[in-house]
Amino acid sequence: MAKFLKIGFFFLIGILLIWWSLHQIPPQEWDKFTKALAKSKFWLILPIFFILGLSHFIRALRWRLIMEPLGYKPSIMNTFLAVLIGYLANLAIPRLGEVLKCTLLAKYEKVPAEKIVGTIVAERAFDVISLGIVFLLALTLQFNVIETGWQQLQTGNSTSTDTNYNLFIFLGIVTFLLVVALILFFTLRHKFVSMLNPIKKIIQGIWEGVMSATKLKKHNLFFFYSFSIWFLYLLATYIGLYGTEGTASSFSTAISCLAYASIGMIITPGGIGAYAYFMAKVLELNGIEYTLGLANGTLQWFSQVMIVIVLGGIALVVLPFINKQPK
Repeated sequence: MAKFLKIGFFFLIGILLIWWSLHQIPPQEWDKFTKALAKSKFWLILPIFFILGLSHFIRALRWRLIMEPLGYKPSIMNTFLAVLIGYLANLAIPRLGEVLKCTLLAKYEKVPAEKIVGTIVAERAFDVISLGIVFLLALTLQFNVIETGWQQLQTGNSTSTDTNYNLFIFLGIVTFLLVVALILFFTLRHKFVSMLNPIKKIIQGIWEGVMSATKLKKHNLFFFYSFSIWFLYLLATYIGLYGTEGTASSFSTAISCLAYASIGMIITPGGIGAYAYFMAKVLELNGIEYTLGLANGTLQWFSQVMIVIVLGGIALVVLPFINKQPK
């Protein structure tokens, strides 16, 4: 129930962001927004489809590379299909895909799920570093844009009486839960001890998977894969800016869009609401009307979701078909 409430909460954030982003469009600008979408260059979805599809394939190759120090070398096809299904699952429930692709690979290949979950943790840690590098590039190339965006974010997060009151309630709830947890632990400590062994085994497996990233023999290939993934993301964003009239921009603008839009993909399921809103705000800071920026962000978000649905749907059918008998 707690998980479903959390998922519902983030979906609600996405819906509220959609409402808020559309609410920012003045009534007299609605025609411009709908016409921008109607006149979109939908044919650009085709090259973006292949670019993002290639990035997903390279991500599968990089994941497979991280598994090598553990002594596992699953097939490229199974790894790629598992990655696609993982992306599809993430559209519905955030982070479900990370676990699902590990269990799928464990089912069809001779790999323990708990160890490859550790490789996912290592991979995501490097993605965070990569996103930080993208932000540094954006800061270098568009310092004024990032600075203005940060100031607006700080203004939106300024403290108030209501915020302090909510924080007080939150801290009270956390304290109450901690007290209940301690009471349960001391009351049922003997049962907890008997549960520690299997939990310890799982944690050891995950840790071994995480540490596999430090034992890579092909460091150059790993960095090449990582660079290629984010370069393809940037290229898809740059091409996508030409999808609507009046939003074509430079590579530096595309870097800023990628940086903030990536945050949007993290905070809501599939980036619903947040992706288009952040794209629109970055483009607005670059001198493009908010209405046109929102139309472009909506188009790019829709394109990415459709690509994941199509490729993930195909993967769902193909994976069990090519693995009729689990190994």
